[in-house]
Amino acid sequence: MTPDELRKFLTLKGARFQEEAIQHATQFRCSGGETFAVYTSGRVVLGGKRSELSQAVEALEEGVVAEGAVRYGGAAVAAAPPAPSIFIVYGHDETARDALELLLRRMGFEPIILARLAAAGDTIIEKLERYLGEHGNVGFACVLLTPDDEGHRAAHPEEKKYRARQNVILELGMVLARLGRRRVAILHKQSVELPSDIAGLIYIAFQERVEELTADLFKELESAGYTPNLAAL
Repeated sequence: MTPDELRKFLTLKGARFQEEAIQHATQFRCSGGETFAVYTSGRVVLGGKRSELSQAVEALEEGVVAEGAVRYGGAAVAAAPPAPSIFIVYGHDETARDALELLLRRMGFEPIILARLAAAGDTIIEKLERYLGEHGNVGFACVLLTPDDEGHRAAHPEEKKYRARQNVILELGMVLARLGRRRVAILHKQSVELPSDIAGLIYIAFQERVEELTADLFKELESAGYTPNLAAL
């Protein structure tokens, strides 16, 4: 592993850190108490606090050190396999987004939220294309359609309905093209007007709380080949 690779990974995870050059290595000190030293040989030594972040770095390092082991405080330990990643597309309803993120974590998955990804000078669309293309571990997406906008046919205000944000519909089309319709779950509040029906799309409705759709989402993830944690039910 290189310092650039670890720096990018920590940024992706939303970690706050400081780095400094030490003898034959670059050391990263995270605000959560974790430390990582990347040596010129490519070896990574983990120290400080044991956490989900340090386990994620172990998983990233898997395959770099012989037999999938990493160094923690000088001792070799087995690297844990990375949690499968699931992409979340959402509009303005951050409460629903946070509830979905928590639900997916309880199921044993790693949610990827577009707004938290490093931009690297990209537009939103370019960022979505880049991250979907780079993360081969992303095989499923959940798209939240919430009543963020209102709309109707021209000259027919009496037909006014709640709609999802236009950018969410655009991003829905992009993840459908990238992942396929059986690997994209459209999670929508019942009050929202749905986009024109396309055969085979997965629609899961909820009234007020994302938790209402737990069982249905669990089944769809199983159908897509995932193994959600039963403790989430």
